[in-house]
Amino acid sequence: PRSILQWNVGSHRDISHESLSLFRLLDPQIEILVLGTGDRVERLHPATLKQMRECGIAVEVQDTANACATFNFLMNERRVVAAGLIPP
Repeated sequence: PRSILQWNVGSHRDISHESLSLFRLLDPQIEILVLGTGDRVERLHPATLKQMRECGIAVEVQDTANACATFNFLMNERRVVAAGLIPP
C-alpha cells in the first residue's frame, strides 16, 4: 500500500512509456499519477500521456513542489495515487 521505489529518471526528458511502466505494475492499480518535473512544469510527449490514460491512469504534471502538495492532498482523500518526483 505505501511504498517508496527508486525511479531511474534524471530529468523530464527521461520520462517515456518505458520509464512509466513501473507505475502500471503497481497493485492495486493507481488511479492518478502525479509527476513532478523539477523546478518548473515541463511538457511531456502527448503519446506518453495518452498511453497512460489508455491504461486507466490519469496523469497530472506539475513542478515538483506542487506535485508533492497534490500527492499529499490526494492521499488525504484516500485516492489510489502515486508520485514520480524529479528533484528541483
